[in-house]
Amino acid sequence: MLLFVGLGNPGAKYAGNRHNIGFMAVDRIAADHGFGPWRAKFQAELAEGRLGAEKVLLLKPETFMNLSGQAVGEAMRFYKLTPEDVTVFYDELDLAPGKLRVKSGGGLAGHNGLKSLSAHIGPDFRRVRMGIGHPGHKDLVSRYVLSDFAKADQDWLEELLQGVSDGAPHLAGGAADKFMNAVALKTAPPRSSTTAPAAAQAKAEAPEPKPETPDTRSALQRLVDKFR
Repeated sequence: MLLFVGLGNPGAKYAGNRHNIGFMAVDRIAADHGFGPWRAKFQAELAEGRLGAEKVLLLKPETFMNLSGQAVGEAMRFYKLTPEDVTVFYDELDLAPGKLRVKSGGGLAGHNGLKSLSAHIGPDFRRVRMGIGHPGHKDLVSRYVLSDFAKADQDWLEELLQGVSDGAPHLAGGAADKFMNAVALKTAPPRSSTTAPAAAQAKAEAPEPKPETPDTRSALQRLVDKFR
């Protein structure tokens, strides 16, 4: 059994915030993969289902971000899970919008949700870092993460969430590379043809043919020139 945790803040006021992209990720997984209904348990919202061959619990702590570890710790103790069974989806300021990285363990980067998790279950859980970009100055961070995604963000956000959902069975199966590939296929799809652009470029670079100079010689002169 695995525990997939989305980090965010509860309530409609925060639902569209950048800080809630973790909630958005597990919501999309639940919807796309036929998980059971969300129910209140462990100071959180919990949904059960399967990703591939793995039974997976999806968890959204209802304790607010800086106390997220309480709910995760309760669920882990109840199901006798280890930190290695836990995957956490959260917003990452140090990645460009729409970028995603997966790693196990590591630092906390000032993220209050990660701080709480580390305090309650230790640092050795797997992290799915979902890039939201940085506002440019540390004094702007709090207002930035607690603001809704802009209208201009919606396209890349939708692509990222769909890629996370598409790749979730690979992540549950331990194939982080295949999970990353699934995300990349949504966020940076390959060109439909690699030959057409090259052909167009070659055509553009080909020199223009020189126009032919008209032959103004007389018939007699052309005959003389032929036998020279």
